[in-house]
Amino acid sequence: MSERKWTESDVGDQSGRIAIVTGSNTGLGYETARVLAAHGAHVVIAVRDTEKGKAAAARIAGEVPRADVAVQPLDLGSLQSVRTAAEELKSAYPRIDLLVNNAGVMYPPKQTTEDGFELQFGTNHLGHFALTGLLLEHLLPVENSRVVVVASLAHSIKAGIRFDDLQWEHGYNRVAAYGQSKLANLMFTYELQRRLATAGARTIAVAAHPGVSNTELTRHLPGSTLPGFSRLVGLATNSSYVGALATLRAATDPAVAGGQYYGPDGFHELWGHPVLVESSKQSHDVAVQERLWNVSEELTGVRFPV
Repeated sequence: MSERKWTESDVGDQSGRIAIVTGSNTGLGYETARVLAAHGAHVVIAVRDTEKGKAAAARIAGEVPRADVAVQPLDLGSLQSVRTAAEELKSAYPRIDLLVNNAGVMYPPKQTTEDGFELQFGTNHLGHFALTGLLLEHLLPVENSRVVVVASLAHSIKAGIRFDDLQWEHGYNRVAAYGQSKLANLMFTYELQRRLATAGARTIAVAAHPGVSNTELTRHLPGSTLPGFSRLVGLATNSSYVGALATLRAATDPAVAGGQYYGPDGFHELWGHPVLVESSKQSHDVAVQERLWNVSEELTGVRFPV
């Protein structure tokens, strides 16, 4: 008999938990925020567009009686915005139970962040690296607190950490650049967990991926403007709701251990319900993890308390 599928009904009582979810006005982040709120957590929707954030909060309030949701301005493409958001969050919340690093961009034309970083690496990795480092002191004292990083199957597609050209100044491949950012997400998770464990911290770092999910991230895919594209994508992918289950399991399952990685149980992890999965061999290269950590500290100016 196969293992019973993990679903929203397995999310325990989250009352009293403070959960910050980046990029949660739509897609996977929205579903993550909604389910956490439905189970009693105070959820902070941390987003660049606060009007969209307020609309998402109102939608959650309409679906979830007595939902406790707040909105925090956060532009992960601006280190100044990240610092401001972190200070405001620490002022508002002396304790943080859960940080879900969910926001991201995928396959955009070549662009840079406010600080001059390639957009995907700067937003998906460096922005979340800085945010986590700045908030970590408010997670460390909290029993069973977690940092959950949303990765992707793309971490093994044309992926590598290009230390000689992290910002893609000499040519640009949007697929490889996205792969680099998602590989960086996983390497950051594993290195953070190693540091937390060495420090004997109460906090753990966990990663998750949604498989292939039908969200706004697909807007830069080839053919995305063609009639019927969204419907065809929807037929071949997880819904945002099912895709978010891996994140929710990583965030709430009491059996989850630091450094684990959760993804769908279907064909090649493309769709399905969350189970423990394995990332690429490359993602476990400790020497590269450490080098990436050091470079990320230099680029962001953020030092971690572990």
